[in-house]
Amino acid sequence: MPRLIALTTLAMLAFAGNSLLCRVALRDTAIDAASFTSIRLASGALILAVIVRARNGRLAGGGSWTAAACLFAYAAGFSFAYRQLSAATGALLLFGAVQTAMLSWGLARGERLRPLQLAGLLVAVGGLVYMLLPGLAAPPIEGAAFMIAAGIAWAGYSLLGRGTQDPTAATAGNFLRAVPFAAALSLALSAGATADHTGALYAVASGAITSGLGYVLWYAVLPSLTASSAAVIQLSVPAIAALGGVILLAEPLSNRLMIASATILGGIALTILRPRT
Repeated sequence: MPRLIALTTLAMLAFAGNSLLCRVALRDTAIDAASFTSIRLASGALILAVIVRARNGRLAGGGSWTAAACLFAYAAGFSFAYRQLSAATGALLLFGAVQTAMLSWGLARGERLRPLQLAGLLVAVGGLVYMLLPGLAAPPIEGAAFMIAAGIAWAGYSLLGRGTQDPTAATAGNFLRAVPFAAALSLALSAGATADHTGALYAVASGAITSGLGYVLWYAVLPSLTASSAAVIQLSVPAIAALGGVILLAEPLSNRLMIASATILGGIALTILRPRT
């Protein structure tokens, strides 16, 4: 049990660390969003390929081009969003969008929710709407739109990966396939490309450590967790990102963010804590 707790904690810290690394890179260094995306995906592909090769004796062969396109869309939207959003706001919007999109997909496919679960979904959506209402503390609409799109793309990636026999190998293959998409984006935006050593280092850390190794840790603990437990544990990610943003990046914690956080995470908790029928 101590090992499970330790690995789970490290995985959640890694997921929250992605928000912190991306935000500080795009706020405080010269790297642009497209370059950050390309370096992040390439670094993730490299470390995952090494892990799969060491484990299986061969290069990654899993994944699909459709899943890779979703992974790229998530990574690109994530990077472009963090040009404007704080670490806490971005993590909350991402998490809320992912969970809402996945639950909505289930409903559209005929899955049924208990009344309390449906109420939780509506509460979570209401929290997202409240957060985006015009006002002094509302996040920039462009950044919010990029992050919500990233969340929807990640939901699609997650849905495509359900039932994968070897998630680490599939993730390695998807990262590798996503690199050409990122390279094309960087080429298309090359006129405005900028970078420095510090920004590139943050991107490498995001790709190799908090993405690549973070996913490996998460997949290692998932078999020991129930679906509800896994979902509830991920509720900690926006909170960790918010705390890290305040302590490490000196970001303010607004009343709107705190209210929206409580509403969105509370609504999602209501939805995932009760079994579906």
